Amino acid sequence: MTEAERTEKGGEERVGIGALAGKSFDLLIVGGGIVGSGVARDAALRGLRTLLVEQSDFASGTSSRSSRLLHGGLRYLAQGRIKLVHEASVEKMRLSKIAPHLCHPLAFLFPVWKGSGWSRWQLAIGVKIYDWLCGGRNLGKSRSYGADELLKHAPGLRKEGLKGGTSHFDALTQDARLVIDTLRSARESGALLRNYTSFVSAELTTQGGWKCLISDRGTGETVEVRSRAVINAAGAWSAEIPHSTVKLRLTKGIHVVIDRARLPVSEAVVLAEGDRILFVIPWGDRIILGTTDTEYLGDPAAVRTELADIEYVLRVVNGAFPDARISLEDVISSWSGVRPLIAPRHQKKDAPSDVSRNHEIRMGDPGWFDVAGGKLTTYRLMAEQTVDQVGRFLGLSLPASKTAEIPLNAGAQSGVLPPPVEQSVVAECCQREWTYHLDDLLLRRTSWHYYHPNQEEIARRAAQWMASELGWDEERTEQELLRYREAAEHPQQLATSAAEARR
Repeated sequence: MTEAERTEKGGEERVGIGALAGKSFDLLIVGGGIVGSGVARDAALRGLRTLLVEQSDFASGTSSRSSRLLHGGLRYLAQGRIKLVHEASVEKMRLSKIAPHLCHPLAFLFPVWKGSGWSRWQLAIGVKIYDWLCGGRNLGKSRSYGADELLKHAPGLRKEGLKGGTSHFDALTQDARLVIDTLRSARESGALLRNYTSFVSAELTTQGGWKCLISDRGTGETVEVRSRAVINAAGAWSAEIPHSTVKLRLTKGIHVVIDRARLPVSEAVVLAEGDRILFVIPWGDRIILGTTDTEYLGDPAAVRTELADIEYVLRVVNGAFPDARISLEDVISSWSGVRPLIAPRHQKKDAPSDVSRNHEIRMGDPGWFDVAGGKLTTYRLMAEQTVDQVGRFLGLSLPASKTAEIPLNAGAQSGVLPPPVEQSVVAECCQREWTYHLDDLLLRRTSWHYYHPNQEEIARRAAQWMASELGWDEERTEQELLRYREAAEHPQQLATSAAEARR
């Protein structure tokens, strides 16, 4: 059975792209990350005929490579970006209502050491303002601690020079699952959604609207569709899309995963390192460490975690927890991604951590909208504002957005922790969640690759399960295993190379 012939049980039929030839839509969305999925959901809920195309897998770019946090950004508050923090804080609370399964409240301890450049008392005021910016009620109440009390919450912190700290609340999420559940909700409202489908070109017609070419990445078949408006929500690739007006500054962020036994903290810890912030984030039986924030000038699809990136993260964490002595050999998995930040208009070259996380929605050509910048946490707001602008351009009296009220359509396996490694999970993902390749499953639908150390064993098991679901023969199964190994990062290989270099 080919991908074009397979039906997603209970969902839209995955038909050949030829069935779309000559079809007309109100809205064509380019990009299947968090922003594009949010626009698709909002537009479909308001009655617009909506088609979304993604050149790779849904969430395969930045939207599956974040810190997995829903947060207002306490650091942005220190930078004076009150509007951004307020927007993100309000959206965080809204997401806690519409997607509680993907919004796990988590306390964040912010220790302050002598000479760190951070004032304990300024932070104490800051976290109270942070609570207020959430609409007066955060996911938990912020607090201030003296050094001794803080050590009770985070044993193992470096005692020398510790002045105390604060605690505030944000939330742990699963970024790729947030995309998938948003897309499930968009499909439920009538949106047509295709991954592995490229946007080739667009031509503004004399009658108004756009004549667009899209291509199936698997078969190579290309068809023409028409749309009254086009949304460029391609994230790190948005500047490369024809007709785009976007100018980006890309920064690279990496994260590593270790066993929680190596750093047994029950609350997240914020570590300030100059103008950067690193997090120690409890994730079930694991700990996520990250992120970096460095300039990136390469191909967004080629971003990878380097040995120097991991060493930097471990140096900062070991400096704060000196008895932990975490080494390269402790790293179970890693991921890296690029943040598609809007390039500043002025000439001054800000540090990557200082570049604004605000979003912009611009109409260049008539009916062509570029949506860029922003944060994972503010995606719903970005989508609402985008569809508002589309409605005004099209001269439609659209109903008000209801995406802040209607719960997301959660998958049976959806949550902040990976589902159990079972065949039933694979069946759900293949039948209802556009899962066509092994890396789709292991990296984005389940996070099994990131969570479990026995990655090759799980990959082979999952490949056999997918083979039975999708009709793969032995050759295709081996091809999928090779594809997964090339797509995934394997920090253990970096550790082996480093050990060999020391000999």
